[in-house]
Amino acid sequence: MNLDLTPEEQAFREEARTWLRENLPKQERPPEGAEMRAFDLAWQRTLFDGGWAGINWPTEFGGRGLSDIQQMIWYEEFASADPPFTLNNSCTFVGNNHGGPTLMAKGNDAQKAEHLPRILRGEVVWCQGFSEPGAGSDLAGLNTKAVIDGDELVVTGQKTWTSYAHVADLQELLVRTDPDAPKHKGISWVICDMDSPGIEIREIETMSHVTDFCEVFYDEVRIPLANVVGEINDGWRVAMSTLSFERGTAFMADQVELAATVEDLIGEARSRTGAGGRPMIDDDEIARRLATARAEVAALRAMTIAGISRTARTGMPGPEGSMIRLFHGELHKRVYALALEIIDSEALRLTPVDGEGVWTGPYLQSFAYTIGGGTTDIQRNIVGERVLGLPRQ
Repeated sequence: MNLDLTPEEQAFREEARTWLRENLPKQERPPEGAEMRAFDLAWQRTLFDGGWAGINWPTEFGGRGLSDIQQMIWYEEFASADPPFTLNNSCTFVGNNHGGPTLMAKGNDAQKAEHLPRILRGEVVWCQGFSEPGAGSDLAGLNTKAVIDGDELVVTGQKTWTSYAHVADLQELLVRTDPDAPKHKGISWVICDMDSPGIEIREIETMSHVTDFCEVFYDEVRIPLANVVGEINDGWRVAMSTLSFERGTAFMADQVELAATVEDLIGEARSRTGAGGRPMIDDDEIARRLATARAEVAALRAMTIAGISRTARTGMPGPEGSMIRLFHGELHKRVYALALEIIDSEALRLTPVDGEGVWTGPYLQSFAYTIGGGTTDIQRNIVGERVLGLPRQ
């Protein structure tokens, strides 16, 4: 693994920096609703028109066909451009990082032709229908059922913690199509039109006062069999591909942005005073924890580059992505917990989850990083069993 950038990669960094300087929106991202959706899709369209959508997507699917390293360079330049919003806090996240990559890996030609261009052009919002109230992080324990009726599936059940379902057009939906099969069998991965009759969506307000999460109820919702990705009853294998993208490369932007957050926090510690009127940075314990955080984000970057190197060799993210996901989630929480100590009494004021100089909203939101996409216990199990080869529990 070579950590030095090639001349081509250095030129790419300059190209990205110049484009971002000229095209990055200056206004804050609306926090929710139709305005938020319009903002996110407009930014995706701007990226597409400028040639910056799907940087590491193959050219045959409308991307630029560049490397994951160049994708990470793009994230680094975005984070350095002082953006008024974060990349992954977007309703286009699932389409770009779950639905699109999964269709490229497991979809048929018709599904790729219909959906991939619309994702890149910012014409459609996807959401994820994996989690269920009774299954928790035991994804294979899902109970939402689908019965084949002619050339359609008839879906009945419930999903929860579905981000952006209330503004989504399509959903990557896991359903149980064979209730008699072992729980990892008999599952299918289907594309669900969120405007289908029988779907009811209820928004969930989180403790950070964000309403991105939703419950989704399905009452005999009819989905064409042509929307099944992969084969009927083979959805577990397709879902593992989806999650490998999430745990592998989808959160590169978050990791890069966390590094920028630590630098912002060091700035806060320099500008704020603590006991005795001294700058917070002069407190040995605060300084030690900030230095540790800076070292840990550097370690996270090294882990990410190692993961990119492995993916370049194998063509698919492996279970090692769970190490990155686990470490990033815990580090994210530690950084924002430290931030509340540094801003002291200002921590009593709730701020938004996105924007410059805000800390309490992101702190409350940080707990999601150790739950979403598989809890820390799930990630530890994957690392133990599939990376270290330990016996299954």
